[in-house]
Amino acid sequence: MQRLACALLALLATTTSRAQPDDLQAMLTEVSPARIEARIRKLVSFGTRHTLSDIASDTRGIGAARRWITSELQACAKASGGRLQVEEQSFIEPAGPRVPQATELVNVVATLPGRGAGKARTLVVSGHYDSRNSDVMDSLGEAPGANDDASGTAAVMELACVMAGRQFDATLVFMAVPGEEQGLLGAAQWAREARAAGVNVEAMITNDIIGSSRGDAGQHDARRLRLFADGLDPLVRLLTQAQANRPTADAKTLAAMQAELLPLLQAGGNEDLPTHQLGRHLKAAAEAAMPGFTVQLIQRRDRYLRGGDHIPFLERGYAAVRFSEPFENFAHQHQNPRTEGGTVYGDLPEFVDFAYVADVARANLAGLATLAWAPAPPKGVRLDASGLTNDSTLEWTASDDPEVAGYRIVWRDTDAATWQQSKDVGRVTRATLPISKDNVVFGVQAVSKKGYAGLASYPLPKR
Repeated sequence: MQRLACALLALLATTTSRAQPDDLQAMLTEVSPARIEARIRKLVSFGTRHTLSDIASDTRGIGAARRWITSELQACAKASGGRLQVEEQSFIEPAGPRVPQATELVNVVATLPGRGAGKARTLVVSGHYDSRNSDVMDSLGEAPGANDDASGTAAVMELACVMAGRQFDATLVFMAVPGEEQGLLGAAQWAREARAAGVNVEAMITNDIIGSSRGDAGQHDARRLRLFADGLDPLVRLLTQAQANRPTADAKTLAAMQAELLPLLQAGGNEDLPTHQLGRHLKAAAEAAMPGFTVQLIQRRDRYLRGGDHIPFLERGYAAVRFSEPFENFAHQHQNPRTEGGTVYGDLPEFVDFAYVADVARANLAGLATLAWAPAPPKGVRLDASGLTNDSTLEWTASDDPEVAGYRIVWRDTDAATWQQSKDVGRVTRATLPISKDNVVFGVQAVSKKGYAGLASYPLPKR
């Protein structure tokens, strides 16, 4: 606990807050490996949670699992005095490659409304509650899904229940979604509706396969977590398809993405899109809150040949990332449970490290809480490029959020993945630093009265 307290003080002095560390420390302490283990084992007990499995049984299949998840979150909502709002959001998924006929699917969504000027900012965290075995279309066979993705679902449930007792400026959305194994269906439905409704999703995190710290070659590192964060790849794909008159997104979504993100690319911000800024924040917050824990920031949207529920958000222009364990053992992913040649196959709970899942939940919590207490990224950020000078002048639009106390300029070497230096400049909208704009990459953050810094905005050149 002493190490945790020291780490929190370090966190307060850098990227997040210089006030009220007690709430964050208390929440980190409240995260329970025992509760996470119990929930993972309960999810496994339903036999299969295949998206197309039984929905009528109370003991087997995806329907029973979904109703149990809802009841657990409702219990946490009741304990929070009703502040956490739980609902089942159903939709009809039309027939497709992995859905033989039109099927009703249900997202379980728990919302913790924000307060004040920040409540329109939405932060989403998800896990998928469906599972599969060797045959992605086998809806009857055993598919325990302990790691993929009962681990992520249990972590999100724990986050919802722990955070429900506190107040945050931004609105937090905790989701358990189906259909991931059939094509990211539940997440895609929610992201599609959010973009159509103009929801300001500032950040999205999916937790998928976060249950083991061991690899198939004997690797073991319980103090490392991978974070896949790249907003460029999906954007380039969509814009390329649109230029070839083969759009895969609706015209409104494409127009919004072009207006919001294309100027950043044209200004050289291909490593400074909102998703990259989110990755930097999550890494800094988690490592400061958890001494010795490393978040490995990987500038890819996901692993090769794989995908997760953050991708439908990326494809609609939202900042979205994926947490995943440091190594993978494919004998325990997408396998029929069995023993062959002395090797046990199957995604079983005995191969899950419940203490590690709890640490991943804490990493999520540190990033989400500090971001939810922070202001929105500054708007209208510009870098004066109108003349030859060895100084750098930045300007931005003043925020109308009364909680904003001032602004922070951050910068890094062009070959560095994370912010290296910073300077608080107060409640101004223009500042000059004796640093050559040719040598570094800048960002500007808004800082709250409590000292929490939000995501950085990349400056567009002003000529």
